[in-house]
Amino acid sequence: MLWLPEPPRGTAVALGFDGSDVDDWTAIRGRVMEDGFGFTPRFGDRPTIWNPAEHPDHRVPRAQVTDAVADLFERFEVVRFYCDPPGWQSEIDLWALLHGEERVARWETYRPKQMSYALERYVTDLTAGNLSHDGCPITSAHVANAVKSGRKNDTYVLAKASKTQKIDAAMADVLAHEARADALAAGWEATPAETYFRLPR
Repeated sequence: MLWLPEPPRGTAVALGFDGSDVDDWTAIRGRVMEDGFGFTPRFGDRPTIWNPAEHPDHRVPRAQVTDAVADLFERFEVVRFYCDPPGWQSEIDLWALLHGEERVARWETYRPKQMSYALERYVTDLTAGNLSHDGCPITSAHVANAVKSGRKNDTYVLAKASKTQKIDAAMADVLAHEARADALAAGWEATPAETYFRLPR
């Protein structure tokens, strides 16, 4: 599938972040506020997905991730940014300080009740054909790797089918989708200046 470019500068978006350090990957995904189009932002000439095995000491380059976040806030109108905090609390606190606590929020993916609601919304919209996306092959692979892991009271979280099958870009996509949904529920509305070209679904 063709990997489509990211939306133009100034587009209103919601972002999701799932981070790791030495094993799992770190990813940022976006959803356009106007129509929910999902995309992997670029930072320079690369996508905002980091495989620690590709970096010195097999660690995610944290300073580069923070630079990428600053770049996204400079280029887009970031309405909400949901971040899974384990291992990245200090960075998320810094992002909230720099870009506003009303836009940057911790969103713990290990909470079964909240995660179940977010996943049900995501799967429902995906099944109904309401989620268009850029065709990012990494995200597509991570979504394919993800499975439901049951918890008590009929709740569940997202998990890997096996240890080597990464799901971090999928988790970031769920968070971006949830951030957009919450912003819409809070009353966000597009203005003519915030509309952008329509991409085929």
